[in-house]
Amino acid sequence: MGKRLKEEERIKIVKEALAGVKVGVLARMYDIHPETIRGWIRDYRDTIAPEEIPMADEHLQELQRLQEVEQRYEKAVKALGEKELENEILRELLKKKNPSYLKNSK
Repeated sequence: MGKRLKEEERIKIVKEALAGVKVGVLARMYDIHPETIRGWIRDYRDTIAPEEIPMADEHLQELQRLQEVEQRYEKAVKALGEKELENEILRELLKKKNPSYLKNSK
């Protein structure tokens, strides 16, 4: 069974959709099926006053900032994984009794 959202949260999502944020983007952001959001838009469209709808620029800027943060996070996770792999390789080399690099130095 899917997650249940309070009416305030539904209205917030509908306002974002009416402000110009695509339903697919909202569906991914909130982990909700796009058809569910479209249904909410049909249900709540008439109850939301035009002055309550946020400006689209604010949402676009926030989405761009969020995408940049996610990209930096992915890069950091990748770099961390590479460093952990390097550390593990070095630990394995230290465990060896006769590492091959000593034979080549003679």
